[in-house]
Amino acid sequence: MNSSVVCPVPLEQRPINEYQDLKESWFFRWATLDLFAYVKPTIVLWGLSWLVSGPVAAVSFVPAKHPTQFGLLAAAGASIIPALALLRLYLGWRYVKTRLLNSSVFYEESGWYDGQTWEKPVEVLTQDRLIVTYQVEPVLQRLSRTFQIVGLMFCAGSLAWWVL
Repeated sequence: MNSSVVCPVPLEQRPINEYQDLKESWFFRWATLDLFAYVKPTIVLWGLSWLVSGPVAAVSFVPAKHPTQFGLLAAAGASIIPALALLRLYLGWRYVKTRLLNSSVFYEESGWYDGQTWEKPVEVLTQDRLIVTYQVEPVLQRLSRTFQIVGLMFCAGSLAWWVL
């Protein structure tokens, strides 16, 4: 931030610092990693979720008698945990995007009862919007594409279920 700008917002509530914290967080950084490192935790979560969804699906469809129904139901059930993790990633990055794009910053000085609003100067707003354009928006686009892929896979599984 420009040293000539006096900002009354506490350090931890400044949108630029919220962005930095998010980017450095072990969980939210996941969405910024290279493709393999991004996909790997999703697949690991999905695989671990089979430990719960597999036995639940086996109660409804005995794998030896109905392997396709068992597989489709267990795969759909195992998708819930990774989908929730991806949703949490998306919501966190979306929140920071909104904070950076807003021309004013709502903050609390010492507690919930004394909220204030600070209007960002043009240079701060420009800097924040550049960060959104070049850093945050690509992450949100990646997460949106991931949701589209997961949705297509769910639709394909539903179609396969319907055909059975």
